[in-house]
Amino acid sequence: MRRRFVLAGRMDILLLGLFPSLVPSILYLSSDGKAGEAGPLRNGLVEAAVNSAYRRTILGRKLVMAHAISLDVNGTLHKLQVDDPDMPLLYALRDELGLNNPRFGCGLAQCGACTVEVDGKPTRSCVTPLSRVAGKHVVTLEGIGSPEHPHALQAAFADVQATQCGYCLNGWMMTAVALMKEKPKASRAEIRQALSGIKCRCGTHMSIIDAVARVTGAA
Repeated sequence: MRRRFVLAGRMDILLLGLFPSLVPSILYLSSDGKAGEAGPLRNGLVEAAVNSAYRRTILGRKLVMAHAISLDVNGTLHKLQVDDPDMPLLYALRDELGLNNPRFGCGLAQCGACTVEVDGKPTRSCVTPLSRVAGKHVVTLEGIGSPEHPHALQAAFADVQATQCGYCLNGWMMTAVALMKEKPKASRAEIRQALSGIKCRCGTHMSIIDAVARVTGAA
């Protein structure tokens, strides 16, 4: 009986090719079309039958079934169809919605480049599952102002020329905007504390603090 192996995820081909012992079992179709389960793969060749014809079968639809997620971003409700509801929010914003201000920096919630607001709180979108924000209000940098009508903070950043490469800019601004909603008259000490978790590899920290302080009226 010939077995045609069916891969259940995008990374399975790579995993099976490089680390077959890491995959405890995979689904297969026998020559009579019945689904079964194969044990750990140790040696030999694996035939990856993930073509469009297979995906149209009932079993195929179960393996690649999309999940419907409703996402409120910048005041607009989006209906997304995703394979993995626990994919990072960052990927949905950039890849599905084309919102490129949240950046991928470290992928570990350490640098802040991916920061967005979720229900008014600064949130690291690179480690936040998409399913966790369903039904919540997400705001990205695109949602706080525009070139024609900039947010006061955006204007201040431009006035003091607070950035160089701009890659980390999203994290600084989104964190500062959240701070100013909570503390509109934040002091320099409060600004420094709130922004302490954001990384700028260009070293423009003091100019950024000056820009935020200009808006809050801090000395």
